[in-house]
Amino acid sequence: MKTKFRSLTTTALALGSALPALAQYAPPPPLQPFPGFLNEYLRKSDPYYANWDLSGSARLRYEVRENALGLPPANDFRAFGVDNDNNYLGTKILARVGYTEKWWSALVEGRSTIISGDSREPSPEQDAPIDLHQAYVTLGNHKEFPVSLKVGRQELSYGDERLVGAFAWNNIGRVFDAAKLRWQNAWFAADAFSSKLVLPDDNSFNSWNDYNIFSGLHLSTKKIPKNLSELYFFARNDGLGSTTANPGTFPPFQVSAPAARDIYTLGARFRSGTNEFGNLDYTVEGAYQFGNWKQTAAGIRQEHEAYAFSANVGYSFPDAWGTPRVALEYAYGSGDSSASDTTHETFDNLYPTNHKFYGYMDFASWQNLSNVRGIVQLRPHPRVSLALEGHLFMLADTADNFYNAGGVARGGQGPTAGNGYGRNPGYDPYVGSEIDFIAGFTLTKFASLEAGYGHFFVGDYVQQTWSNPAFGAADADWFYASFNLRF
Repeated sequence: MKTKFRSLTTTALALGSALPALAQYAPPPPLQPFPGFLNEYLRKSDPYYANWDLSGSARLRYEVRENALGLPPANDFRAFGVDNDNNYLGTKILARVGYTEKWWSALVEGRSTIISGDSREPSPEQDAPIDLHQAYVTLGNHKEFPVSLKVGRQELSYGDERLVGAFAWNNIGRVFDAAKLRWQNAWFAADAFSSKLVLPDDNSFNSWNDYNIFSGLHLSTKKIPKNLSELYFFARNDGLGSTTANPGTFPPFQVSAPAARDIYTLGARFRSGTNEFGNLDYTVEGAYQFGNWKQTAAGIRQEHEAYAFSANVGYSFPDAWGTPRVALEYAYGSGDSSASDTTHETFDNLYPTNHKFYGYMDFASWQNLSNVRGIVQLRPHPRVSLALEGHLFMLADTADNFYNAGGVARGGQGPTAGNGYGRNPGYDPYVGSEIDFIAGFTLTKFASLEAGYGHFFVGDYVQQTWSNPAFGAADADWFYASFNLRF
């Protein structure tokens, strides 16, 4: 496996230099708009078909993971005694039918997600050959009237998805059965929604979590000079039954509803307007949480008080070759100082797309985390985009757990000092560092390639985690190659 992986790594780096592919989060603009093959044909034959949307997308992605299986009992980085290697092929197909009239529109989108060769059994990224991704009706026309209503199964995405996102990197993604009221005018756009998280269930029709209600208010405005400003209030209410709402087809990190809670998040995000500060850009976000938390039916209900913030500052060089951008980011999510007191202080990451922010290898989330991130982006050709990132991960509080990208604690919630991951207050806070290289290439207006490589250097926290049981710690590697098609 080691020799095979080194061969794949060499291939990945060669692809990055010779055939760079469309980078996942620094993509070049498409060469031209493309409505889809069938839409293009029908709209040319009859203008009436402009009301219809008959299109879709397909993604074929191969991944190789060494010492990074990512499943309970949380053996990532363990050097001996387990097989942590995994490689698999994933396919994701989305096909939609939409129709738009002046005062209403409707959309139905089917999904097929299949994984082949995954050592995780059952695979958390397979959800049957056919299932429903989205199906909703929208009433309203913001050109004529400021208020609209969107009802049905739909994606929810706000800001840059640090707290609420569609999680498109995942082979399944994330959707909600929701009702969303939108008020939009020249001053602001405001959403008020209430929803239930949809739980993936392989080979069965997906349904919502009866014990979950996720609702919120989100307002965005450009009236603060030189900024796009966002204010939000989210309420996550999960009953005790959420831990058993999923029939067990998937590991718990896929559902990401491990415990009862009533958590309320109040926050703001500010992003610099395009070219408002010359070549400088920035994004700043902060959130405060309050409410309560109940880990088990027999446990006490703790008061919840937590917070998180992030800041990203970048500078572009438009006159240099490749129009490079360099950026520095810091993100902090609070941790819990004690497992036995009456206050829970671990920030709840809600429903994010963490793949964008805390390393492409998906080892960390925005909770009990202190992360320094360096970014270099390059566009040497209109079709090509390259990105190089580095991360330094620290625990915000060593009395708390190390949480994966799905927000689940490695090693469970209780103290497990000396036996792997858990609450180990005597350990060093330095978890490790990660370096990622992502490359992308736009083949045509409807197809692109991507490839990426990541390496995680284990830090003192991981070394100490596996030194006591005498298993030893080892670095982790990751590679992927992806073909993306719009049709």
